[in-house]
Amino acid sequence: MKAKDSPKTTWKPYCCSAENKVFHSFSRCRPSKSEFSKNVAPSPSFRRMSFSDLSRSSSMRLNEDIQSFGPDLFDFKLSELRGVTQNFSSNFLLGEGGFGKVHKGYVDETMRSGLKPQPVAVKLLDIEGLQGHREWLAEVIFLGQLRHPNLVKLIGYCCEEEERLLVYEFMPRGSLENHLFKRISVCLAWGIRIRIAIGAAKGLAFLHGAESPVIYRDFKTSNILLDSDFNAKLSDFGLATMGPEGSNTHVTTRVMGTYGYAAPEYVNTGHLTTKSDIYSFGVVLLELLTGRRAMDKKRPKSEQNLVDFARPYLTSSRRVRAIIDPRLGGQYSVKGAKEVALLALYCVSLNPKDRPKMPVIIETLEGVKNLKDMAISSGQWAPPPTQKTARNAVYMPKESKDMNGGGRIYWKQTPVKTVSTKG
Repeated sequence: MKAKDSPKTTWKPYCCSAENKVFHSFSRCRPSKSEFSKNVAPSPSFRRMSFSDLSRSSSMRLNEDIQSFGPDLFDFKLSELRGVTQNFSSNFLLGEGGFGKVHKGYVDETMRSGLKPQPVAVKLLDIEGLQGHREWLAEVIFLGQLRHPNLVKLIGYCCEEEERLLVYEFMPRGSLENHLFKRISVCLAWGIRIRIAIGAAKGLAFLHGAESPVIYRDFKTSNILLDSDFNAKLSDFGLATMGPEGSNTHVTTRVMGTYGYAAPEYVNTGHLTTKSDIYSFGVVLLELLTGRRAMDKKRPKSEQNLVDFARPYLTSSRRVRAIIDPRLGGQYSVKGAKEVALLALYCVSLNPKDRPKMPVIIETLEGVKNLKDMAISSGQWAPPPTQKTARNAVYMPKESKDMNGGGRIYWKQTPVKTVSTKG
């Protein structure tokens, strides 16, 4: 069934409260013995506790309970965070989202013993905003325990009466969204895009590889932050949830997330699995490949949904060239672009069972990162064809060899061989 044939449902936006889900002992959230989990700090044992229990706690009691989840987190006072951000000055504003505003600040050892001097990002909950206390609490619970190079580090929090704040490590290059679509005009090089994709994939693999998997649920370019070396780290765990357990195959939950990134089976049924995150990852791959947004109402109607628009172009190098980000100017690997396009197509499969697992995705992207067959130097690049020409090219019979029976893509799970070049 084609995407356009999927039953239509009413999209449910962010809600003010997350599910009243009981978190069992978080010792079960320790990672598996894989390369993606070797950097996690050991998780202590916790008593059974629910969001509703914590929500009803006083600020003092809540701080005590949170310390059991994240003993390494610093409990900041509101006055201290006002001081480091100059009373949340607009001059220190980094951004604003559904949670509230984020300001830059600077902390040092004079505030707390053992606190490393460093710039920080202070996220201030907007009481009138779309997200609320439970999303703040989810971030504290997850990031208070999960440690990985590709997850943003939560340094501390503040909980005073109705005020809810979070203090993160500062990511100097901001979000991937800004680099692809917004303020920063310099085009991200092909190699950097692949590096970002690999880093984000490793962060997601770490979450999925835990003994009790964590479903991120809001994987998108605005939640992928970049350090000074363009290393990617996942941020904003307000919608994260524990995955299915035992014989269960999915978690049934209220539909929450960002339209354009959410998997169709999740939107239609509320059934959530780690494969829902894989779909979102595929959408981000398409954004990296094309320079287009997942949803763009400014484009013609047939091009507004990136997955629907790009799907017919993802099966050959010639087709991919018609939609690849023109700002790259031919400075991309021909074979690499095709491999990334096929991987993205596999990730956004309408059948969740056909989507790859994160280790396969990482292996594929690692095989792509060193390819040197640049389109402009191999004579395989020219200015992108017009939309009319490109659309006609998609359905030419001689291209049908790129499709296996019924138009279904069968993904090879072997890494791409590196093409060596002189010099």
